[in-house]
Amino acid sequence: MASESEPARKPASGVGRYRWRICALLFWATTVNYIDRMVLGVLAPSLGHALGWTQEDYGYIVAAFQSAYAVGLLGSGRLIDKLGTRISYAISIAVWSAAAMSQAVTRTVLQFIVARFVLGLGESANFPAAVKTVAEWFPRRERAFATGLFNAGSNVGAIVAPLAVPVVAALWGLRSAFLFPAALDIAWLVVWLLVYYPPQRHPRVTAEELAYIRADEPAATQSKPVRVRWRKLLRHRQTWAFVVGKFLTDPVWWFLLFWLPKYLHHRFGLDLLALGPPLVAVYIMADGGSIAGGWLAGWLMRRGFSSNAARKGAMLVCAIAVTPVVLTPLVHQLWSAVALIGLAAAAHQGWSANLFTTTSDVYPSAAVGSVVGLGGFAGAVSGAFVSTGVGFLLETTHSYALLFTLAGGMYLAALAIFQVLSPHLRPVELAAD
Repeated sequence: MASESEPARKPASGVGRYRWRICALLFWATTVNYIDRMVLGVLAPSLGHALGWTQEDYGYIVAAFQSAYAVGLLGSGRLIDKLGTRISYAISIAVWSAAAMSQAVTRTVLQFIVARFVLGLGESANFPAAVKTVAEWFPRRERAFATGLFNAGSNVGAIVAPLAVPVVAALWGLRSAFLFPAALDIAWLVVWLLVYYPPQRHPRVTAEELAYIRADEPAATQSKPVRVRWRKLLRHRQTWAFVVGKFLTDPVWWFLLFWLPKYLHHRFGLDLLALGPPLVAVYIMADGGSIAGGWLAGWLMRRGFSSNAARKGAMLVCAIAVTPVVLTPLVHQLWSAVALIGLAAAAHQGWSANLFTTTSDVYPSAAVGSVVGLGGFAGAVSGAFVSTGVGFLLETTHSYALLFTLAGGMYLAALAIFQVLSPHLRPVELAAD
């Protein structure tokens, strides 16, 4: 497939690389974001026994987080586009770290629902802010790779949580495990406020690096101010393509994130300490998938593929790689199940790196946060309904077979619909008000 534009050029030597430090900050934020949300999932089997939770109770608690995450995404994207990433990101992490720590003093199902709801509101800004930051700091040919790198933080957080949480819980009690991520949250907040400014105002960004960052952006998108409104965005099929992609595939990730410890406990009888190695293995694989998925699209673009062909080619590879997860309920060995689930997690993260990047491929940076927020809202709403349904389904059938079967087919279905809605990833012109 030939490129629709000139092949991507490599940056000249001496251009500067400060943008990768910003990417490291996004990676750090995403890591602590996932540590905070994962603590409950790791503790769920033990807390469930201690507090007498049913599968339905846990489903409601998970759904509370996802419902708030959905509501927060709907508003946070617009807020980020209005306030900018520096201030909005700082507010977000302050809210979610306070909510995460509050779980240390909760006792009832209702109290956990409230705490998780506030946590979801705070955490909802992370991905819109991070994707918008990538759009502002990276040229188009580097965005999928940068997105894959910061998105890998979600898997690092998911690795750190099952390794650290059982140890902290064993030494100081279950409740103390909700407190340990606070130091990482506060440290990130201090560093962010000290070092982050937009690239055009950053004292450490050279004129050469700024020119490189903006080299493949049309002049119109660099200079024309745009007031972003949802009704304006929803007129475009490209927005609906992203929204549908998130709606169909995000629930698979939520399922793996919140229900995997319970599945391994149910299927293989793993206790809190024994859950660590399998969960770490799954999320190490997911880490590799996040980086590899972003790298694959960039590799294809460097070889002359259009951004449309490169993004969708990488997404197709990832969608196919998810399908073997349907075999998970049929295997009887722990590490065979871990391998299948880990492959699906890796493929999901590679898919996400490219799906997120399609927003900055087609929209000006002033609208990216809002588009990501709309898609994230759709994914979180569907995830909340799925989590509630999972609780009811498991309470009645005690079987995960249907869940893994649905997970295996969602990505191919999502890609087919995406292609129908946005066959060429054409840039969207948003008229200034």
